[in-house]
Parts: sequence; C-alpha cells; structure tokens
Amino acid sequence: MVKPAILIGACIMTFSAIMPATAQEAPMNAHQFTFSSIDGGDFALSQYRGKAVLVVNTASFCGFTRQYTALQALWSQRREQGLVVLGVPSGDFGGQEYESEAEIKDFCDVNFDVDFPMTTREKVSGADAHPFYQWARAELGEDQAPKWNFHKYLVGPNGDLVASFATRVTPDDPVIWDAIDIALSRP
Repeated sequence: MVKPAILIGACIMTFSAIMPATAQEAPMNAHQFTFSSIDGGDFALSQYRGKAVLVVNTASFCGFTRQYTALQALWSQRREQGLVVLGVPSGDFGGQEYESEAEIKDFCDVNFDVDFPMTTREKVSGADAHPFYQWARAELGEDQAPKWNFHKYLVGPNGDLVASFATRVTPDDPVIWDAIDIALSRP
C-alpha cells in the first residue's frame, strides 16, 4: 500500500511539472522595474521595450556633474535611433544631490537644459537601493555596482543588461557609443 505522504508528494510534484512557470520564476530583466518620474507619476522600464536605455545615477554637486552636457548631447543625437538616457538622481555618494525633486529638476533645466527622462531621487547602493540597482548588482556582480555618481548601465532593447561603465567613462566615449550601436543592432 502506498503511504499517504508519498502519494501527496507525488501529486504535488506532478502538478508542479504541468503548471506554467510563475512570473517569479521567469528570468528577470530591466523591463520588470518601475521608477517614479521627477515630473510626477510612475513609469515602467517596459515602456522602453525595443530601445536601448542608458541608466545613469546623477548628482548635482559632483565633480562629474558636467557629464550632464554629454548625456544631453547623447540623448539628442541618438534618441531617434532608439536610445533613451535615463537620469537617476542620488545622494548616495558624498550627499551631492539636492533633497527635493523640484530643486533637482530646476538645476538640470537651468544649467544643462536636460530634457531626457529623470526619476525621483533614489538610493542606488546598499541593501535599500532601488530594486533595479539591486538586480543590476546581482546580475553583473559587486565590482560593476556604482561606486560613485555618474555610473552607467546599458540596458538592451530586450531588457537585458548589456554593459556597465564606471564614472570616469564619459557619455561621449567611443566605448559607450560602440556598446549602444551593438545593443541597437540586436533584435
């Protein structure tokens, strides 16, 4: 005679084998994350499906803040080809960001004429980082996590992480442009 515990276990295993995978079991990609817009409301990265997205943690009072100029130029030159530049203001490194979204937005508008999408101020490092940054760190490893302001992640059109660029790699560096070209050429 078959024992009830074995029969129940066999039924559960059989049932599990024929059930479709849940969303939790599906491979993660960037399209599963949502940010809050600096202009209000939320936006899902899935709205950029089919585009390459350069996600950059920014800061207003950093020695690298002048990279906003190159980020805006990159956005202006490549958006028609399918690139989105996404600024993620953060005060994680040296407290070099305004506290309020209004101050951040005003600073970017007045000083750099930024019109690429930006999120609200977010944590990008540590255990309480925004889920996108936790996922990126898990995907690429701790050595590819932001160590300072203006770290860049390139997300491919299918939502996969394609590349990571340290702070000192500027948005006009050919290595970033080449990576964008490769990402945009993939289906």
